[in-house]
Amino acid sequence: MKKIKTRDRILDISLQLFNSHGEPNVTTLLISDELDISPGNLYYHFKSKGDIVEELFDSYEADMLDLLEVPEDADVPLDQFSFFLHLLFETVARYRFMYQDLVNVLSRYSQLQVRFRRILKKKNQAFHYLCESFRRQNIMEVEAAELESVCQQLTLTVCYWSSFDTLSHLDDRESVDPGKGVYQTLHLILPYLAEEAKEQIRLTSEAYL
Repeated sequence: MKKIKTRDRILDISLQLFNSHGEPNVTTLLISDELDISPGNLYYHFKSKGDIVEELFDSYEADMLDLLEVPEDADVPLDQFSFFLHLLFETVARYRFMYQDLVNVLSRYSQLQVRFRRILKKKNQAFHYLCESFRRQNIMEVEAAELESVCQQLTLTVCYWSSFDTLSHLDDRESVDPGKGVYQTLHLILPYLAEEAKEQIRLTSEAYL
């Protein structure tokens, strides 16, 4: 059995603690206690909690940018759209500590602000490409002037769903259901779909409840 490196254990436990308690409420002392290592051992790998947050953000950014590489001219089937949302909300859930306290986290770690804005822009662009694909396939009817507003609403839902969901169970931050986010996002495009596509999305979305 392969032994997990101390550095990786620190990152794994830190992510769990940040998600469970909120990043501001987690100290390096709590992390070292949870790992049963000395603060000096943790300091050997990470000089501050900020260094841990930044490395976790590196992993989040890599996962998200890889997922958001949506081809501009591809004709994407509706079932792939729901799978895309599934992966997107799972990624948000995995790094939900950032989304649950987004403004404060980015205020404390200002070096991450530009990078997060880049991800937001890529999300909006990905939704734009997907909706344009549906329009080309005649399964979505939305005026060009309204399309940007729809894409921004999709982006907003992905970005702030985690905070909204957490408000319903503040006493249990371990409880997370990415499927509900997928359901809500699918229903945002429902009014713009052709009748056959509407039925497909209704059936797909019900599987996420």
